[in-house]
Amino acid sequence: MPLYFRQATQFCAIALSIGLFWNSSAPADQGLRVATFAVDASPAVGSPLAYDPTREITEPLSCRGVVLLGAGDPVVLCAVDWIGIGNESNTVFRRRLASAVGTFPERVVVHTLHQHDAPRCDLGAARLLAEAGYDKQHYDVPFIESVFDSAAAAARNSLSSAWTIDAVAIGEAPVDQVASNRRLLDAQGKVVATRYTACRDENIRSLPVGVVDPQMRVVTLYHADTPVARLSFFATHPQSYYRTGGANPDFPGMARNAHQQQSGVFQVHFNGAGGNVGAGKFNDGSPAMRAVLAERMRRGMAAAVAAEIRRPLDSRQLKWNHEKVALPVADHLDETQLRQQITAPETDHALRVHAADQLAFLLQVKQGHKIQISCLDMGEASILFMPGELFVEYQLAAAHMKPERNVLMAAYGDYGPFYIGTRVAYPQGGYETSPRASNVSPAVEEVLLTSMRKLLQASDSRVHASDFTDTIGPGLPAAAKASN
Repeated sequence: MPLYFRQATQFCAIALSIGLFWNSSAPADQGLRVATFAVDASPAVGSPLAYDPTREITEPLSCRGVVLLGAGDPVVLCAVDWIGIGNESNTVFRRRLASAVGTFPERVVVHTLHQHDAPRCDLGAARLLAEAGYDKQHYDVPFIESVFDSAAAAARNSLSSAWTIDAVAIGEAPVDQVASNRRLLDAQGKVVATRYTACRDENIRSLPVGVVDPQMRVVTLYHADTPVARLSFFATHPQSYYRTGGANPDFPGMARNAHQQQSGVFQVHFNGAGGNVGAGKFNDGSPAMRAVLAERMRRGMAAAVAAEIRRPLDSRQLKWNHEKVALPVADHLDETQLRQQITAPETDHALRVHAADQLAFLLQVKQGHKIQISCLDMGEASILFMPGELFVEYQLAAAHMKPERNVLMAAYGDYGPFYIGTRVAYPQGGYETSPRASNVSPAVEEVLLTSMRKLLQASDSRVHASDFTDTIGPGLPAAAKASN
């Protein structure tokens, strides 16, 4: 082989490895296309759910997504009816989807809806538990791998039936009596009660809704006058009730399924920044309320579609950007202590798996792992894809950073951080910002906001998530204080 040819070949290999030949925009005349895929993500009877063994499949869980083609390398947006896909698992799944459709992992996002009668997914934590002999109580690794593989195959096969798209429609509408803030403050601004997703205490349920984002938002892609794929976004915990042993997608998944069936349009639903939001004010936890909450969400989806404004869309208007950030680890995460909790025979069942999940996150950070934050610009909309159980204040801040655009948010991406509060929320106390629930420090807010501003190209640095955190609260009635 001539020297100049060897040198050229070596240069191309190096250039590809560092992204010099990265093509982030395609010629407009190629046209945009969208492919859709969906696979069953339900475990077998006896396989572990997040908290209990699977007793039955009450309603199938799904893994579904869209592949966007024609604006550079493909982009994959995927959402799964599981409690979380964190750390190594999120990376592995994104790589498999990327390989299947011929793109880069950085152009793939994997999110969950955070249902609790559903599997957890962290291959690193499963390995830590396996070393101590406790893995099969919490993780069914062959099942997890099979869903990854079937989703990748479905995404690959979907490319042959992609629709050409020439328009995008954006709409929003309020969802009535679903979202309420979980964190209830006393007169000193401290959390004195948590209004969990199911709340039977009438005194607590009677308190104000608090800080939420009540809007359902939808993005619909059109082929001529035919809607062919829809994304929906709403910020709330998805639990009506759980610990039943019956795998189910709970009320957001039920709403998505019903709306897709009624509209005839393939739909992927994303949970917004609902870490400190749930249905507790409107949900007493009775089984009958699941269908009620699902119908309220479905009506919100239908109303958002009815309010859509459609605009032409071509490849020049679809752009993908991402940032990789090192999230600050919480001080309470101690490797030695976590390893002891995993291996000690007397450790509580729930605490053991929790310690493994936390240690998996800590080890990933120590190994230099960075979490990806992504942004898809699509016509007049910007969609931010965020990690963890993000507080709703981040979603509100994002909208205020770029008020001239429709800014949407999907949280529950990489589940490794668990809850992500605002800087001022951590000293307020409460479950969500406690050592048990959050793996990051209060410094996380500025790290995330810096990336959000960059991805949204927002020049105003005065908007902070903490600006939207309640610091006063309604105060609790004496009866409520006595019961908590």
